[in-house]
Amino acid sequence: MLRDVLIFGTAAAGLLLILSPPMRRWRFWRAMVTPLASIIGSGFLVLGPILNQSLGIWSPAAMALLALIAFGFGGAIRYSIAAGAHGSPPGRLGALAETAAGWTLAFSYVISVAYYLNLLGAFAVRLTPFDTPLAARAVTTTVFLLILTTGLTKGFKALEGLEKYAVSLNLAAICGLLVGLGLFFGETAATTGPVLTPASVSPWAALTLFFGLIVTVQGFETSRYLGAEYDADLRIRSMRGAQYVSTAIYLVYVTLLVLCFAPGKGALDDTAIIDMTSAVSPLLPLVLTVAALAAQFSASVADTTGAGGLVAERSKGLIGNRAAYAVLVAAGIGLTWTADVFAIISYASRAFALYYALEAAIAALAARSAGQGGRAVGFAALGGLGLVIAVLGRPVE
Repeated sequence: MLRDVLIFGTAAAGLLLILSPPMRRWRFWRAMVTPLASIIGSGFLVLGPILNQSLGIWSPAAMALLALIAFGFGGAIRYSIAAGAHGSPPGRLGALAETAAGWTLAFSYVISVAYYLNLLGAFAVRLTPFDTPLAARAVTTTVFLLILTTGLTKGFKALEGLEKYAVSLNLAAICGLLVGLGLFFGETAATTGPVLTPASVSPWAALTLFFGLIVTVQGFETSRYLGAEYDADLRIRSMRGAQYVSTAIYLVYVTLLVLCFAPGKGALDDTAIIDMTSAVSPLLPLVLTVAALAAQFSASVADTTGAGGLVAERSKGLIGNRAAYAVLVAAGIGLTWTADVFAIISYASRAFALYYALEAAIAALAARSAGQGGRAVGFAALGGLGLVIAVLGRPVE
């Protein structure tokens, strides 16, 4: 009972703090919350159970390495922002890389929206009597059609305010979850000791699975596209801050999860976090479900808007936003009925890895143009890593 009170109290206090006027007026926070929400929304619900199932006690190390790779790609984008390489890339190769990056990101958004909405569908039916893959896919398809109808008629302006509240609710739920896991670990460790589960996959399988999870730390690149609202320095600092905060949250979460719970028997479920957290508190499944629905819907609207804008920009107006929305929804519904969530996660990871490889190439060309050979080599190596991830990433089995 006391644990439930502390969890609820922490989540409520976190929500009040995040929505407080001082936080909403703090310009750095406003600039940071968009990439932070995108990173956390991308993988928090599924990453812990996936790592625990496959890597066991090695999960925190894998999480740290995943965050380090993401920070490297983020560093390449931050360098390009500071160098003014976006919009005026160095040379013909730079221009080609930027054009390719824009189209690749638009394609990545198509897959990420399918990922978000398939998670939404799974969580929407998880606590109901209709918890079946068919029902989850039906919910996902319905939401896709709702987004398409909104985009074709009223546009997404009316939904933009949702992001602020969805982000706040999600972060508050995470605060409550971390406190709950910490208390649960303290109690179980004192009686039965921590759970120390060995990895269940080979090193090669672990590596390719790891590559297939890049999308779960994706989202920091959104700072690149906030130039109309914030100057370069603030975008750089807020992107870095979002990656620091999200890394700290992920490391604490994954570490506590693997020390508290042994992997489940049989195939991994995309809503496994619900079963796990029900042992911590009966409040957490409902809190996480509500937060998941809000966060996934908000993220899907944001990425749909982003994809439409990128396609219109890169096609120089030949393809309008509405046509892009229709293509995105058609592709998303197709993925929904032909692939599971874990396969879609892998597809999205590989698409974003290709985008990050192109961003690293832009940074490498900018560094070479500035006479910074060492940095150019480092960014080129990052680009090579992105290509390897795009080729070798695989889904959870």
